[in-house]
Amino acid sequence: MNEEEIIASGILELYVCGSLSEDEIHEVEVAIDKFPNLKKEIEIIESSLINLAENVSPPLASLVWTYILNAIHSASNGGSSGTNEKSFNWAGVSGWAAAILLLGGLFWAMNQKSTLEKQVDYTTTENEALEEELQTTEKELLTTENVLAVLRSDSFDKVILPGNDAVAPEASAKIFYNKEDGIAYIDAEGLPTPPEGKVYQVWSLIMEPLTPSSMGLLEELSAVKSNLYKFEQFPAAEGFGITLEPEGGSETPTLSQLYVLGTVSQP
Repeated sequence: MNEEEIIASGILELYVCGSLSEDEIHEVEVAIDKFPNLKKEIEIIESSLINLAENVSPPLASLVWTYILNAIHSASNGGSSGTNEKSFNWAGVSGWAAAILLLGGLFWAMNQKSTLEKQVDYTTTENEALEEELQTTEKELLTTENVLAVLRSDSFDKVILPGNDAVAPEASAKIFYNKEDGIAYIDAEGLPTPPEGKVYQVWSLIMEPLTPSSMGLLEELSAVKSNLYKFEQFPAAEGFGITLEPEGGSETPTLSQLYVLGTVSQP
């Protein structure tokens, strides 16, 4: 074959990749001696393989590339500084070209594995968060259903607490009160959000003479759910009031901050 036929046959690509038998390698090396332009063609094939490795996989560290390219350079010089072209180790070069492709493939596979692991971790975390949210919702629903069942029972009386016209005419609250057990649920949805540094305090009242007793604060500790609070173990009451007090509550109600007030219906 002449020079053009050798280039067109694809045998040079197989030679660079180390896929030829010893006899075929010998034939190519004889052709390289005969047609010096084939050496340039092989260098172009090697460069193309390196570019391919770079494009189909994550870039290799510069130190790795330097090591590989130095080894190729050493192989191409036959391990010496001589200029004898017959000592040119094309088998060594082809081995390094194959090594480049292999390393590129390994780095690409490792990167793909890491990406997939991150995706799995993210999905697992997301599923756990959804599961936790579902469990919280189910608990809240169960609590709401239980509370509603209690409040609808005949053992609880409903007491409406209208807003104090002088302080908060738009405010309101409801108390579901079991006088036998001294248990009350307070629906505070009609109360405005207290300002910073203030808290609502609930009072049970005896009217004659007017005797207030603190039931507790509308705070997280007494909350059954949002805007619903439970209080226990307080004396019999003829009425209820809610005042706005400093954080921590007060020993006696601040009547100038009385937001709602209502009385228990007498049988």
